[in-house]
Amino acid sequence: MLDTLWKQCLIGDRKAQFQLYQLFSKKMFAVCLRYAQDQVEAEDILQMGFIKVFTKGELYRGQGSLEGWIRRIIVHTAIETHRRNRINFTDPIEQRHEHIAIPYTLQDNLQYQDLLALVHDLPVGYKTIFNLYAVEGYSHREIAEMLSISEGNSKSQLSRARQWLKDKLLKLEDLER
Repeated sequence: MLDTLWKQCLIGDRKAQFQLYQLFSKKMFAVCLRYAQDQVEAEDILQMGFIKVFTKGELYRGQGSLEGWIRRIIVHTAIETHRRNRINFTDPIEQRHEHIAIPYTLQDNLQYQDLLALVHDLPVGYKTIFNLYAVEGYSHREIAEMLSISEGNSKSQLSRARQWLKDKLLKLEDLER
């Protein structure tokens, strides 16, 4: 069924495009929210992303899932939005990039939605790199190429994002006591 729907989308069938949008928009909106500064920006990213899906549909070769391809389009659209808005990814590079462990007791008590809210509140540069690395699974080399920054800068931003999250998590843990 999805193959038939996609073929209809490729020939410009508006009803099929709407159905595909309905099928994937909620999941893709969640992706957009992880990168956007607010809900309005997430909505813009979603719309621009789906426009690209429908105008560049011939680029999907059928390798991998259609959902994965759409997700990649959405992520790249979010990155382009940040570039257009001139997000600065050039904080000074720290020499150490240590892994920051979340305290065990906090892991037990922290709710998934609370963690998502904290990630959403990250400064936009940190949030973008954190999402690309920790959620999407891109390497620092790939992130550096996508954002036109150095690998060291990507590592630094991730380290700072982790430190920021750790500080906020520790504050939450103190409030729970």
